[in-house]
Amino acid sequence: MSGVFLVSLGCPKNLVDTELFAGTLVSCNRYITFDDRQADIYIINTCAFIPSARNEAAEAIETAIKWKKRAKKMKRHIIVAGCLPQYDKDFSYRKLYPEVDVWMGVNNIPELEKIINSLDAEDKKFLPIIEKNPDYLYNHTAPRLQLTVPHMAYLKIADGCDNCCSYCAIPSIRGKLRSRKLESVVEEAKNLVANGVNELVIIAQDITVFGHDRAEDNENLAKLLIELEKIEGDFKMRLLYTHPAHYTDELIQVIKNSKKILPYLDMPLQHINDRILRDMNRHIDKQGILTLLDKLLAEIPNLVLRTTFITGFPGETEVEFNELMDFIKKYKFQRCGVFGYSPEVNTPAASMPNLIDTAIANERAKILMEIQEKIMLDYQQSFIGKTIEVICDEAENQMAIGRSFADAPEIDNRVIFAGKRLKAGKVYKVEIKEVNDFDLIGFAVQ
Repeated sequence: MSGVFLVSLGCPKNLVDTELFAGTLVSCNRYITFDDRQADIYIINTCAFIPSARNEAAEAIETAIKWKKRAKKMKRHIIVAGCLPQYDKDFSYRKLYPEVDVWMGVNNIPELEKIINSLDAEDKKFLPIIEKNPDYLYNHTAPRLQLTVPHMAYLKIADGCDNCCSYCAIPSIRGKLRSRKLESVVEEAKNLVANGVNELVIIAQDITVFGHDRAEDNENLAKLLIELEKIEGDFKMRLLYTHPAHYTDELIQVIKNSKKILPYLDMPLQHINDRILRDMNRHIDKQGILTLLDKLLAEIPNLVLRTTFITGFPGETEVEFNELMDFIKKYKFQRCGVFGYSPEVNTPAASMPNLIDTAIANERAKILMEIQEKIMLDYQQSFIGKTIEVICDEAENQMAIGRSFADAPEIDNRVIFAGKRLKAGKVYKVEIKEVNDFDLIGFAVQ
C-alpha cells in the first residue's frame, strides 16, 4: 500500500479538488500520511492565478524534488496537479522540473487511481492528456474526504468562468462556466450537514452565475439557496465569490428572508471608475455598483461586505485613483483587500497601452489599505461591550479560537475567547472586551 503526502495550494475551490483526491485515495485503499518520510507519492495541487501563486507552486515542487532525492532504497514519485499544469501551455515548468513524474490537469482528477497504479507498475506509465479547455465537474457521487475542520465545509457549485475580466487568466486555466445540477448540490449539502457540518461555505469562480450555462434547466443561485434552506438541521450558509453584475432582485430577497444565510457577502468590485471598469470588462458601471450597494445595505440588516480592489490598472490616472479612494472612504467596507495590478501573460489587459509602473501600483494599494485598515479597526471596535454569536473552530485549556458571522474561514479575523468546557464546532455567545490586532477578545457567557 502506497503512502501519499498531499499538498494543497491556493483557494478553497482548489481545496475541494484536493478533497476529491483524498477521497479517491481512500476509496482505492491508499493511505494519506502527514509525514512525507512515510510517503512514496507526493501530490501537489497547485494554484497559478497570479505570479506569487506560481512562485509558491514552484517552491513546493522544489521541496518535493528534494524529498524525492533523499530516498535511498524506495522509489518515490511526484505528481503535480491542478492549475499550474493548465497554465503551463508552453511546457516551461515541465522543462524546468523534469524530476516530476506526472503532470495532471483539471480533467484528469477522476483518473488519479489509474495514474498512481501506473506509477506502481513503472513499466507502463499512464501519462494523462491535459485538456486546454477543461470541462470536468464533480457531483455528489464522487468520493470526497473533508480536510477542513469537521463543522465547516466548502460546497463548490460550479467551476470555470465566462466573465472574462481582461486582467484574469482563470478562464484560460479552469475553462468555461459549468454549473452542477441543483439536485446534486443539494444532495451533497444534505450529506455534509448530516455528518456534522454547521457552516456551509458556498463557492465557485462566481456563484451568482450558477445555472446560466444551462438555461434550459431554469436554475439559478436564488433557486438553489431556497432548496438548501429546506435542508433540516441547525446550520448556516456563507456566500463567497459573488459578482456585482449578476445580482437580481430575486436573489437579494432570498438572502434577506433566509434564516440560514449569514449577512455576509463577498463581492470583489475591483474599481469604481467607469473607464477602468469598462477596460476591465466587468459588465457593470459605477452607477450599477452604487445602486446595488445601496439596495443591499438597505435590504439586509447588519450586512458585512467583503471586497477587493486593484490599483494601477493600465492608464489609471491620479483622478481615477482618487475616485476609488473617495468611494472606499464613503462606503466603509468591513472587510477589504487591495492589490497592485500585475500583468498576466495572454490576458487582454497585459497588452493595453499606458501600463502603470508596478511600484506606483503597489504604492497606491498601500495608501488605500492604510485607509481601509482604519475603517476595519473601527468596525472591530464597535463590537466591544456587545455579546455576539461565535462558532468555535479550536478549543484547548478553556481557551478557544472562533469566528463571528463577519469572518469567513482562513480569510478574515478571529474571535479569541475564554470559557469552560469549550468544544470545537459549537456556537457560543461571547461578550467582547477588547480588540487585539483586529482580533476580538472576550469570554463565553453561556
